[in-house]
Amino acid sequence: MIRCGSYHAGRMSSQYLPVFVQILVAIGFAVVSLTLSVLLGKSARRNATKDSAYECGMLPIGEGSPRFSVKFYLVAMLFVIFDIEVVFMYPWAVQFRDLVAGGNAVPLVSMAGFAGVLAVAYVYALKKGALTWKN
Repeated sequence: MIRCGSYHAGRMSSQYLPVFVQILVAIGFAVVSLTLSVLLGKSARRNATKDSAYECGMLPIGEGSPRFSVKFYLVAMLFVIFDIEVVFMYPWAVQFRDLVAGGNAVPLVSMAGFAGVLAVAYVYALKKGALTWKN
């Protein structure tokens, strides 16, 4: 009599047992740490001096941090987007000779389309004034 189903199920559960034990240990450690922190932590008296912000020994007067223009974030996002596009182009350029072996033009046309979409996005950003600093 062959019992494949029970053997396979027992084998699978034994393979996942260390994972389940690790999950239980992680959850148990978090619960015990937080519980001990609440039970054993000191309850200090609160006052204005202790509740005030402390930063590098300076008195907390004025705003906490300077405000940046939205343009800064827009330029940063555009940089990240175009930088990621270059990361996508690099492996293609390394493998270009092998991709077009035998007269296959599909890789060249697909990358030309990709670069065309990037060019349209760049022109759109320029037309919207995303890269001008005077506004």
